[in-house]
Amino acid sequence: MRTHSRRSLLGAGMAAAGSGLLTSTGAAALDAKNGKHHSHRKPPPPGSHDGHGSDGSHSAPSNYVSPDGPEVMEAERKRGTGPVRRFALTADQVEFDFGGAVVDTWAYGNRLPGKEIRVTAGDRVAVTLNNRLPHSTTLHWHGVQIRNDMDGSPSITQRSVKAGASYDYTFAVDTPGTYWLHPHVGVQLDRGLYAPLIVDDPREPLSYDHEWVVMIDDWLDGVDGMTPDAMLAELNKNKPGGAGGHDDMQSSGNRAAAAAVARMRRRARHRMTDDPSDSVEHPFHLMNGQVARDRETFRAKPGDRIRIRLINAAAGTAYRVALGGHNMTVTHIDGYPVQHKSTDSLLIAMGERFDVLVTAKDGVFPLTALSAGNTFQTAQALLRTGDGEAPDDKIRPTELRSGGLSADKFKAAESVRLSDRDPDRTINMDLTGNMDDWDWAINGKPYTDSQRYPVRQGERVRITFRNTTTMWHPMHLHGHTFALPDGGPRKDTTIVLPDKAVSVDFDADNPGLWMVHCHNVYHSESGMMTVMGYKLHD
Repeated sequence: MRTHSRRSLLGAGMAAAGSGLLTSTGAAALDAKNGKHHSHRKPPPPGSHDGHGSDGSHSAPSNYVSPDGPEVMEAERKRGTGPVRRFALTADQVEFDFGGAVVDTWAYGNRLPGKEIRVTAGDRVAVTLNNRLPHSTTLHWHGVQIRNDMDGSPSITQRSVKAGASYDYTFAVDTPGTYWLHPHVGVQLDRGLYAPLIVDDPREPLSYDHEWVVMIDDWLDGVDGMTPDAMLAELNKNKPGGAGGHDDMQSSGNRAAAAAVARMRRRARHRMTDDPSDSVEHPFHLMNGQVARDRETFRAKPGDRIRIRLINAAAGTAYRVALGGHNMTVTHIDGYPVQHKSTDSLLIAMGERFDVLVTAKDGVFPLTALSAGNTFQTAQALLRTGDGEAPDDKIRPTELRSGGLSADKFKAAESVRLSDRDPDRTINMDLTGNMDDWDWAINGKPYTDSQRYPVRQGERVRITFRNTTTMWHPMHLHGHTFALPDGGPRKDTTIVLPDKAVSVDFDADNPGLWMVHCHNVYHSESGMMTVMGYKLHD
């Protein structure tokens, strides 16, 4: 494996991010009549079990819509039959150089982040995933209201793609916005397996001169021999059936994980209840695949109007984000328009996306993402519009002092507000567990693939998340967007603070089996995850 510099991997740099399309490989029609997808391997029966640590079959409850059932295909048909855009992604083992620290990891196409996929609302997307990893994997399309059998949830919507195999994901996209993709097998998200998915609006209402797609990430893979799997094993080693005592616990990677977990638990005893501390220590924090001392530079002219699409792809870190010397006007959250509001900084949880507009001033300015936990580490890039010396890479813009606006401080644009309607069904989800036992769960029940929280097609559903823990949980619902209370934004991921409750409403208009989970991957993969299913009949 070759060692790649950040600059060579990102090619022409951040200024090209807005136009860096993957090459289309043709526009052959999908089987729109019956909604079938085609793969280099035979798809398993819906609901077959593979991933989240095991293979085989399971006995799931009956009377639920199948991921490839006729109800799913009818919903897909309504999304349209626009032109097909074809792409290919190859997941492989690579080496990356983080300012002199070389790590072994996994990534898409020897790039970090993976090259963006950009389409237009109304298109149909066809992506071939080639798996060259030593482990099975999937693709999950975060935030996309996708057909259920393409959601990439192992055990639920598909069998994981085996090492050496390929798989074709095909689906229509009808909602513009800022989305992203990542695997949904184990803690693979905490490697280099992620990329932006941008769905352009054919009637774009915003006017701007440049666009900058920015993915922020925390990183531990390959540092001192550590891996995400070693970290997960260390966190779970004292649980029944945990990893304590396995043969490689004395490896350097596991010793590093053990030391990091010990520091994490010491910090947790002194944290404030509203502090979104990262529960797992990550030595590096990256912006578009680069550490702050090797930061990328985006160039523009004074007075240029720039759209920045901010994506938090971290496994366990929330960030406070600011562009030094500038205010940001927030236009979209999680892909949906909001009433425009200006702020000096933002608080962005794992899985969330914010679109902002800035008018560039004259000079050199740091775009900084500050870890919102107790480590106070930063990821950074530069905006350069003129001459001058770049600020130190450890600088923290004064704009960060305000703490940052979170998504609940915004209102949805009128065009995307849900209709005024009482819920037909309320689902209560208590978020349970603690740092010492690492027994994360929903309603006290750790995840199993046979879990089902029933809903019915056409219902207005309310989920009430009640956080009974001392930790901070960004809760994510697959395949849908919900509305925050009191006219709040349309979202797919929402922060639930300790000892607080958040009720979100959504319309059950995308049938299938859908994951609901914390987007801290070490919480979800330890049990804070479940499944919402559309009932066929009683």
